[in-house]
Amino acid sequence: MSQTHFGFETVDEAEKAGKVKGVFDSVASKYDLMNDFMSMGLHRVWKAYTVAVANLKEGDVVLDIAGGTGDLSRAFARKVGPTGTVVHTDINEAMLRTGRDRLLDEGLSLPTTICDAEKLPFKPGTFDLVSVAFGLRNMTHKDQALAEMCRVLKPGGRLLVLEFSKVAKPLQKPYDWYSFNILPKLGQWVAGDADSYRYLAESIRMHPDQATLKAMMKTVGFGHVDVHNLTGGVVALHVGIKC
Repeated sequence: MSQTHFGFETVDEAEKAGKVKGVFDSVASKYDLMNDFMSMGLHRVWKAYTVAVANLKEGDVVLDIAGGTGDLSRAFARKVGPTGTVVHTDINEAMLRTGRDRLLDEGLSLPTTICDAEKLPFKPGTFDLVSVAFGLRNMTHKDQALAEMCRVLKPGGRLLVLEFSKVAKPLQKPYDWYSFNILPKLGQWVAGDADSYRYLAESIRMHPDQATLKAMMKTVGFGHVDVHNLTGGVVALHVGIKC
């Protein structure tokens, strides 16, 4: 059986999905609060930038993969208006339920479905925009997931990948110290779960860097890929255009 990474741990591919599910089952109810604490609110800026780059118009059809608690789905829905569609998806039921409830509380009833990004249940050429925020690094076969995202886009459609990435060299030591010393303690204090946030720090280090992810996107069919480094490379937004 093939093996893959779960943070710094090597596991059978068949085990990874279950382990990732356990992480997000554990943190779903405190996910948004932890995002504010661990990023000092910067995740809101990163997502707002992503929405601005998306440049959606009335009537657009959008797929939000790993949409979780619904931050991007909510913002996209306001951009596409009543004539557009935003499909809110996640592979994790606990995260999806949390997001659906938040959206309903704000008066937004969006198509919501559990789906695996590596096997998207949509026809080719369905969407004007596909987004995945802080979800790609948890996927076992990233190249397969990217190929699926390309498949369901219309020609000229765009993929936005917002993900933790490789920080600039001057930030590496303080960033590592924060990630491996402070982040698990925050996880224990706020969410009662240090291990899940230790996994988060490890999974970021195992994720492809900016140049590698750009090359992966081009390999699966994106003719042009731009990379926007945010906060010194702590996060990067990759924008791929399907030719």
